[in-house]
Amino acid sequence: MAAAKPTLTDSLSFCLAQLTAAAGEGLGGGKDTATNETPLGRALLALRTRHVKAAGGIERFRARGGLRPLLALLRRAAAAGPAPSQAGPGSAPSSVESAASAGPAPSPGPAPSAASSSSSPSPPARLRKTLDLALSILANCCTEGACRAEVRRLGGILPLVTILQCVKTDSIQNRTARALGNLAMEPESCGDIHSAGAVPLLVESLTACQDSQCLQSVVRALRNLADSPQHRLALAQQGAVRPLAELLAAAPDPALTLALVRALLELSRGCSRACAEQLSLGGGLGPLVSLASHPKKAVREATILILANLCAQGLVRPALGNAGGVEVLLGELRRRRGPNGAGPASQQPLVRAVCLLCREAINRARLRDAGGLELLMGLLRDPRASAWHPRVVAALVGFLYDTGALGRLQALGLVPLLAGQLCGDAGDEEEEGREAASWDFPEERTPERAQAGSFRSLRSWLISEGYAAGPGDISPDWSPERCPLPPPPPPEPAEPTSPTLGPMPLRSPRTLRTPGRSPAATSEEPWGREGPALLLLSRFSQAPDPSGALVTGPALCGLLAYVTGSPGPPSPRALRILARLTCNPACLEAFVRSYGAALLRAWLVLGVAPDDWPTLRARPARRQHRELGEMLLQNLTVQAESPFGVGALTHLLLSGSPEDRVACALTLPFICRKPSLWRRLLLDQGGLRLLLSALTRPAPHPLFLFFAADSLSCLQGLVSPTVIPALPPPMPLDLDAPSPCLYEPLLGPAPIPAPDLHFLLDSGLRLPAQRAASATASPFFRALLAGSFAEAQMNLVPLRGLSPSAAWPILHHLHGCRGCGAALGPIPPLGQPLLGSEAEEALEAAGRFLLPGLEEELEEAVGHIHLGPHGGPESVGEVFRLGRPRLVAHCARWTLGPGQCPRKRALALMGLVEAAGEETGPLMEALLAVVMGVELGGKGCSLDC
Repeated sequence: MAAAKPTLTDSLSFCLAQLTAAAGEGLGGGKDTATNETPLGRALLALRTRHVKAAGGIERFRARGGLRPLLALLRRAAAAGPAPSQAGPGSAPSSVESAASAGPAPSPGPAPSAASSSSSPSPPARLRKTLDLALSILANCCTEGACRAEVRRLGGILPLVTILQCVKTDSIQNRTARALGNLAMEPESCGDIHSAGAVPLLVESLTACQDSQCLQSVVRALRNLADSPQHRLALAQQGAVRPLAELLAAAPDPALTLALVRALLELSRGCSRACAEQLSLGGGLGPLVSLASHPKKAVREATILILANLCAQGLVRPALGNAGGVEVLLGELRRRRGPNGAGPASQQPLVRAVCLLCREAINRARLRDAGGLELLMGLLRDPRASAWHPRVVAALVGFLYDTGALGRLQALGLVPLLAGQLCGDAGDEEEEGREAASWDFPEERTPERAQAGSFRSLRSWLISEGYAAGPGDISPDWSPERCPLPPPPPPEPAEPTSPTLGPMPLRSPRTLRTPGRSPAATSEEPWGREGPALLLLSRFSQAPDPSGALVTGPALCGLLAYVTGSPGPPSPRALRILARLTCNPACLEAFVRSYGAALLRAWLVLGVAPDDWPTLRARPARRQHRELGEMLLQNLTVQAESPFGVGALTHLLLSGSPEDRVACALTLPFICRKPSLWRRLLLDQGGLRLLLSALTRPAPHPLFLFFAADSLSCLQGLVSPTVIPALPPPMPLDLDAPSPCLYEPLLGPAPIPAPDLHFLLDSGLRLPAQRAASATASPFFRALLAGSFAEAQMNLVPLRGLSPSAAWPILHHLHGCRGCGAALGPIPPLGQPLLGSEAEEALEAAGRFLLPGLEEELEEAVGHIHLGPHGGPESVGEVFRLGRPRLVAHCARWTLGPGQCPRKRALALMGLVEAAGEETGPLMEALLAVVMGVELGGKGCSLDC
């Protein structure tokens, strides 16, 4: 088959020549434009169908200079078209003519009048065909960035806007909108299109066009023009959103539906008030909610994001909830949080939307019925969602007066999560603006002075945000007209101030405001990121019996961590919560069961938090914390010593579970000051016996041994108010001025008197001795050296099982030395073990040789070195392991001494319990003796006391 004969239009040069010739012809010149139509038309058709669409064709067309004559042709074609009726000065045709005579304009001119083209006739068929082909070529070229930049440089935007204004044929409008949409992909061109006044013309096309393809091009152009917050706001203010919403409500074809939702998604980013109003007035909420279940994923996801964006405007949220938006957003967030859901980034807009929906009562009810509370609690429990936790807590403040919702939240475990939020890191959520505030009380549309802040506006905001139950809770004195200062702090509803707490400084510990909180509501009451959590905790604390939720280990730890860890003075609301709980009789048993009273004393008075134990981290207690702890313990004392408290404590101690009985016995020294009460409960009814017996069991609380050591020390102070020494009694040994040594003269080269006896050790060492002095020192040596044994006739008497160091203090003691320092010889230095040492060997030998005085001297030497001023808690267990009764008493006195550091006391008790193992009797007896202030082994000192 023969190849097709080449034509002139196959040449790009021929087509460009025809285009250049047509662009250079004057309108109304000598040439008959009709005779040039066929060659120009063929050239334009070839450019569109062959040259531009070929691989690299657009680049060749631009490089050969085709854009300049193409734009000139469009200018002349637009000028030759029908002029808009009643065109005023500066209208599009005159602008085009001046542009044609002066060349391409570097920047677009003023916006043409959109209203002036309301009734313009259709252009002739020849002109319409030329425009169709030229606009199609230009739109195709503008798909490449280099062509878009050159079109802008050649001033091609204004002719397109003029054509959009003057020629109302659907095909021309379609291709013009397509070209503008492609040009709008460049930020610079997008700004020029806005400045040229294209937006009103595109909006007009939305209402005038009936062709789906044309509408899609116009909608796409508007979407590309929404490339920045300023441009999105300009589009909304020029009425671009409402026609889109109306088209969406008209149930268009699938392709147009996709274009509409994509455009609305761009326009609703950072949703402005104008955008939300127009979308609502255009009837778009219902269709958007319906499209959220569209089978096409692109439509479905775009629609859901539009609904999420709309939630930023309070004025539209009630209508959105009525249309079913709450259930849609909750369902989508639940799906994305599922096992096969998306990542946190895709959940963020939905979390924000759901939290904003909690600001209106009608949406809160829908959210609660749709399982939203469980979803929000799941977010609070999820560590991956920690950045959203402050926003979620602020959203839950909306349920402050919903008793049913609060009960459900408490059952789901909200209180410990709130307590954990008090000292958590701040999230990265942005702060909401004024327009996101609750729409339950819409803002007033009054003159400027009232908008700046009237009493009614403030009252509405306080009620809507949950700081007041109703108008009656707010004093008229808060009116700005009456007080020139900023509004005073919003009152905490139904929250009386505790009489036990003194005035506290009111400087906020943090400056970050909670999302959604109006900046105008600044007050003397601190409101940092912990404000919403404290407000909810305060609401829970006002219940008749808040003990089950708030008087627990996690909740108390969270409150105390906030109070003691805030950079500045903590919020007075936190202090009121603690005061309210300690003043509530219904919470007394919970404070006892949860070791809450012991925790208050340890954390606030002694400055020991759970994280500080068992390490010896130095963190001194602040004076204000100590005073707060003493106040709270005094509140508990008032409750404990009341008739109700006495009955509750007695019931716990006698009839409670084993764990409750131990906790009651441990807590009593902290909250009971009446001797008749604590003696009856701790001594007569066996509370002290329970506490001592529990020391060797598995600890019911991480700080149990710390609490127990502190409790025993406090009880000792109650039993014996006079201060007793914390260390063992001073031993008679004086290292600086020791007693004269009576054995040393026997060791010289000329001993006086001469030794008449030598003791032979296992090592072969011979130690001189006097038989008479040794025989009178103990019954053992009297029988050995002066009795009927063979040793009585020997001058070299073996002493088996003794090392030289252990034998040294024995020889000194046999010859009458007391306090000469020989007893210190076998004692290892501080930090070395005593078990298996020469000290233990010397003690065993002193007992074997019936030398009680030497035993006491050696024990005092051990106490002097290991339990002296330089001894630590780790030495107490080592000394206890020797098993000597007097040393056990020394260990107990060192541990429970009133001048001892609380941390060291607790560590020492831990070492004693570990050293005692299963043989707890001696330890219990020693601790009991110290607590009761009696000598070990004295009358009445037993575990049955």
